[in-house]
Amino acid sequence: MINDTIYALSSGAPPSGVSIVRISGPLTRALLTRLIGSVPADRYASYRTIRTRNNQPIDNGLVLFFPAPNSFTGEDVAELQIHGSKAVLAALFHALGDVPGVRMAVEGEFSRRAFENGKLDLVEIEGLADLISAETEMQRRLAVEQSAGGLSAIYDSWAERLTRARALVEAELDFPDEDDVPGSVSDMVWIDMEALRRDMEHHLAAASAGEVIRDGFKVVIAGAPNAGKSSLLNALARRDVAIVTEIAGTTRDVLQVDLDIDGYLIKLYDTAGLREADDRVEIEGVRRARLALRDADLVLLLVDMANPVVPGDLDQTSAHVTVGTKKDLVDTSDHYDLRISTATGDGLPELRRLIGDIVAERVGGLSMAIPSRQRHKDSLAKCLSALDAAVAQTALNLELRTEQLRVASEFLGRITGRVDVEQLLGVIFSEFCIGK
Repeated sequence: MINDTIYALSSGAPPSGVSIVRISGPLTRALLTRLIGSVPADRYASYRTIRTRNNQPIDNGLVLFFPAPNSFTGEDVAELQIHGSKAVLAALFHALGDVPGVRMAVEGEFSRRAFENGKLDLVEIEGLADLISAETEMQRRLAVEQSAGGLSAIYDSWAERLTRARALVEAELDFPDEDDVPGSVSDMVWIDMEALRRDMEHHLAAASAGEVIRDGFKVVIAGAPNAGKSSLLNALARRDVAIVTEIAGTTRDVLQVDLDIDGYLIKLYDTAGLREADDRVEIEGVRRARLALRDADLVLLLVDMANPVVPGDLDQTSAHVTVGTKKDLVDTSDHYDLRISTATGDGLPELRRLIGDIVAERVGGLSMAIPSRQRHKDSLAKCLSALDAAVAQTALNLELRTEQLRVASEFLGRITGRVDVEQLLGVIFSEFCIGK
């Protein structure tokens, strides 16, 4: 399976003006010769007629060839730019599938081969996936930084510092009498490891911001029944998402829409009115509303200024903004951070701006080279824990402290997928000329 030549549609689903079919594997050159008669010049677009094995034309299009290892996957790769017709693609796929050792790629297989051939690491691959699915400007920036290797460069530099520290300590332990090995390197090593620990702590502290950018900032609309929650959801979404009536308890479930505010993904949730309910369905809706409030990054507490009721058991310690509704009916400034009217639109631009400012204050000003996935956070936390043990436990002997550095290196390597036990020996022998 791993030696198969694979192919797949790399562009959008047909019909379309142009479709791009990508081929990768050892039979790529042979396939090109079979389809178009010869292999085009490396990395130059060539206009060719693509034919079946019976010499019947399938389509005319541009063909590019990228020889290994200078390709996305590290293998021989071809791209065929043809008309985006279902019939054209079906004919091409039939011609490709008829060749032994050639098959349709499975999900992510091109990227997996790129990883296995050392073209991309795991963080860059995840960034590429995020870039493809990015919907907002900040998501795009975060994904570009990761897919281009900005985040990996940080982790690689940390891995190099850990490896050098281990090499120095190992050299002092194993070759104490060698002239090429610096004496008493421990002080230098642990000073640098203390600095590295601070760098990691600062980096890990930015993980929540990375998750907000990638997964969205959760804003929950809460309040008593008939406070105008569903009307606000519809107004901000600019479409009728929720049913709006004058009957209290209309909303029975948590409704969610995605907004783009200042380039940030905002996940806006409408919840059931918070009150003591008798109806079983409404009771479940209130329970779900409280779960949503628990996980919220920001709560918009809506209060009907004509009938100001605030749920008594609402957690006032969570981040929230008190919004007075129905400003067109009652206009008062008492106890409200903002006053709005969904009927006239008054105050809605200010509310959007306020949400954007709160998000920007939380994540703004940070480098985009920050962790954005739970996998990154977990491995970084374990790496930091091991590094902290190595630095702080000065009473331990060097062998045990060095083992903690090894554990830290392993967890750091799991983020990018680079865990190389031979690297340590390379550093020792290249830097200290041991055994000369």
